[in-house]
Amino acid sequence: MAKRSADVTEAELAVLQVLWEDGPATVRRLVERLYPAGGPSASPTVLKLVERLEAKGCVARDRGGPVQTVRATVGRSELISRRLKGLADELGNGTLASLLSQLVKDEGLGPADRKALRDLVDGWDERGPGRKG
Repeated sequence: MAKRSADVTEAELAVLQVLWEDGPATVRRLVERLYPAGGPSASPTVLKLVERLEAKGCVARDRGGPVQTVRATVGRSELISRRLKGLADELGNGTLASLLSQLVKDEGLGPADRKALRDLVDGWDERGPGRKG
């Protein structure tokens, strides 16, 4: 099955993780964080990852100054939602319920997780899913 263009690879995800944790960064800073030992291929590798992420709409580069900076344009929760929706489409007949049921069945839920899930569902009942309040 072909990957959707919005999917990110493990290496691309590592770049996003740095940007989410540290905020906008130069390619040099990304290289320092991702490849502390350096090496001749570290900088071209990171630059290629940034280019791929930019093509996917996950990052933007500010080319206005003497040094380019890269910032994430997709948030962690948005990427999680995209991936879960993709898994639901591929494995769960388009619904998250089957994925969640399987996860709960396989992993179980501790008391804190059950309370958090109840609170989430109760909140939806009160204000509707996706609405903040």
